Amino acid sequence: MTTQRQRGIRAWLRLLALLLAGPALGYAVGLIWFAESIPREASDDGATTDGIVVLTGGVARVRTGIELLSQNRARKLFISGVYRGVDVQELLRTQRQAPEALECCIVLGYSAESTMGNAAETKAWMEKEGYRSVRLVTASYHMPRSLIEFRRAMGDTRIIAHPVAPEAFRREAWWAWPGTLRLVIGEYHKLIAALLRPYLGNP
Repeated sequence: MTTQRQRGIRAWLRLLALLLAGPALGYAVGLIWFAESIPREASDDGATTDGIVVLTGGVARVRTGIELLSQNRARKLFISGVYRGVDVQELLRTQRQAPEALECCIVLGYSAESTMGNAAETKAWMEKEGYRSVRLVTASYHMPRSLIEFRRAMGDTRIIAHPVAPEAFRREAWWAWPGTLRLVIGEYHKLIAALLRPYLGNP
């Protein structure tokens, strides 16, 4: 009797293992797909757009946005998610740019506290300016989720992705670097949440 019961328990354990293996395998495959699909460079580097938007979170992002503006790649630069109290002149000084050279063409947004907020804030600015195209500048690992939120908020707007590679982000052999691995996993979870949000009754 004991042997029969043990066999039954082992059978249930095997079934449970199979049920858990499927989602675990799907999660792992999805994580690898996400990490390998992180963009390396701008999708259309030679194009011009009405505006450029930079999502704050790294010095390299702002620097890239200012460089693109100075190259006349757009009419104006919008920096979304700026800390209150920071103005354009101070920002340009930190980037070692002459304030009088670009100050007229840079707008700061202070209300966004998330990527979804960045998209809403940028949409309002684009509508105010009457713009129909934008170059989106953010970190490479952040770009997939940013594109989801921006396309969801501005479906008719032409969006060109311009990823920036942070110095601390190890794109090659990402799984071997604990810091990069944690960052990739965290961003993967946020991407899943962004994809599922409309199906969970959230806009």
